Amino acid sequence: MTVVENYGSLVFNDRVMKNKLPKDIYKAIRKTIDNNTHLELDVANAVAVAMKEWAVDHGATHYTHWFQPMTGATAEKHDSFISPTGEGEVMMEFSGKELVKGEPDASSFPSGGIRATFEARGYTAWDPTSPAFIKDKTLYIPTAFCAYSGEALDKKTPLLRSMQALSRSATRVLHALGKKEVTAVMTTVGPEQEYFLIDKEDFKKRKDLIFTGRTLLGAKPPKGQEMEDHYFGSLKPRVAAYMHELDEELWKLGVPAKTKHNEVAPCQHELAPVFDTTNVAADHNQLTMEVMKKVADKHGFVCLLHEKPFEGINGSGKHNNWSMTTSQGDNLLNPGKTPAENIQFLVFLTAVIAAVDNYADLMRLSVASAGNDHRLGANEAPPAIMSMFLGEELTEILEAIEQDAFFYKHDKVQLETGAIVLPHFVKDTTDRNRTSPFAFTGNKFEFRSLGSSLSVSGPNVVLNTAVAEALDHIYEKIKDAAEDQLEQRLHEIIKDAIIRHKKVIFNGNGYTEAWIEEAQERGLYNYPSTPDVLPVFIEKKNVELFLKHQVFTESEIFSRYEILLEEYNKTIHIEARTLIDMLQHEFLPALRKTIESYVQLAGEKKALSDRLPLDLELELIESFSGQYEQIFDGLKQLTEDTTKAEGMEDQLTAAHFYKETILTEMDKIRRIADQAEAGMPKELLPYPTYADILFYV
Repeated sequence: MTVVENYGSLVFNDRVMKNKLPKDIYKAIRKTIDNNTHLELDVANAVAVAMKEWAVDHGATHYTHWFQPMTGATAEKHDSFISPTGEGEVMMEFSGKELVKGEPDASSFPSGGIRATFEARGYTAWDPTSPAFIKDKTLYIPTAFCAYSGEALDKKTPLLRSMQALSRSATRVLHALGKKEVTAVMTTVGPEQEYFLIDKEDFKKRKDLIFTGRTLLGAKPPKGQEMEDHYFGSLKPRVAAYMHELDEELWKLGVPAKTKHNEVAPCQHELAPVFDTTNVAADHNQLTMEVMKKVADKHGFVCLLHEKPFEGINGSGKHNNWSMTTSQGDNLLNPGKTPAENIQFLVFLTAVIAAVDNYADLMRLSVASAGNDHRLGANEAPPAIMSMFLGEELTEILEAIEQDAFFYKHDKVQLETGAIVLPHFVKDTTDRNRTSPFAFTGNKFEFRSLGSSLSVSGPNVVLNTAVAEALDHIYEKIKDAAEDQLEQRLHEIIKDAIIRHKKVIFNGNGYTEAWIEEAQERGLYNYPSTPDVLPVFIEKKNVELFLKHQVFTESEIFSRYEILLEEYNKTIHIEARTLIDMLQHEFLPALRKTIESYVQLAGEKKALSDRLPLDLELELIESFSGQYEQIFDGLKQLTEDTTKAEGMEDQLTAAHFYKETILTEMDKIRRIADQAEAGMPKELLPYPTYADILFYV
């Protein structure tokens, strides 16, 4: 089977619907998908029959409503297609009602207080805009997930609402600009996914990786990433075989995996897809992370998606390439050949600038997690301060507009390599900036702050809603403008937006201390950790934003705030308990054996002759014994404080305690343990070292 034949072969996509559905039903389902209209039950029934027949033809025996609860993972409950007919026989059935609605138990999923413990009922509702697919002989139906009372308990529902909000706001602005033919505006996303591959046998021997996804102990190996030889390096055969199968499995599921390469750190890699509508891209990314782990297992690997699995080398992120496209296929962030004269582009560009400036706190919140706290600002990822990079050309255009010059020409420059044999081509008008959290990259913005394990739904909910709000402000200023006054009004709006919000534009090095000081002088937000930023979710201006655009209800906002706090606290608590367990049952016994081995060696030497020097043995015994005592004292304090944290009733107070006390104590213990590990005999070490894990795949 060719790649073209293989691609989407397990997806109930538009091509399959065209072939399987009656014309009137196909038109009805397309109308629902394209225009966000209500789906009638008779249409659902016809789609269900065709979907079941197609799935059974492909070997499926079950179906599941596939949804994304607030755990950050996906969830599924499988039901078979069989229906008893009597006399010990069955037939395969699937109705429109079963397609449209499911009823999983909602009581055991995070709800942040929306559901009482004894209230079990929840609903899954089919999302027809994201195609169904077959995996493991099961028909997977992407769905939203809500409580009996109607509140969203998932990540998909708010994302769909935010997409509707932006479409509504952007379409109104375009109509005011004379683009009456536009019926909708879609946001598109292409999430680049970074990950680590390590040997499965090494993984099994590390409790920290098993329970937390990151190493809590581990001395630096002789070599890390300082030679810069892994990035874009040749793929090792075993890794190449994994990537090849990963591509094939994703292509079958309609995931447009495009680019693959080695990343900066040893054992680190990246996969990048072609962009898709934000809702589908979010589903595809969840599917990608799941398939990555499944295929890794087949190849004797474990795929690590934690933001910082190994200390001292780069962590993993997920770059969210975001843009807006009209129903006619026009990219609203495409500058064209003369961006200074492209009023439509400038309107939407300044709307994004205003959105990032006004709601940078929410953007920081949207990427907050215990894992990402280890990565942001660590000279490998964007800083925690939200700013945006526009590049030389656009920045100069905005500066010119600020001086009332709406005509600006940036000459194209040919790249000079000095080698005559190499082809000549015109270089881009600006370089890229890897330190910027939110960078313009030609015809889209790249939100670079997302952690590798994060669902892209949350950041895009914030981005869509914030831009919708900025567009609403623009619309209010132009909706009543006469045709002969519109251009002048737009010039005034664009200029005013630049003056008001230019403080968020920064094209320099985001890693420097000087930028932190400058950002403070500019009045930009700086939330260094998750506990610092979580309270912004429930600040008045942010609550009002989500309520106005009907993205969240007030109860949904406060429930998510509680869920995020609990998730952070539980994550650090599990890490602390895991470190305690490793120290008690693995590391300290190994360190004790190390001390005993040198005591025994010293005794044997002394027994052979009183003249044999014992300086080295005594020095090692003293050093290891001192480290043992320090670790033991630290372990005792960590155990007491972890118990104390567990008993705290106020979740925000607990979060700050975990950050300021528990993580500090864990880090202090690690420093001492890593020093000891570096000197211990390899045969006494209780787990594979960094050198074992990172350089033997």
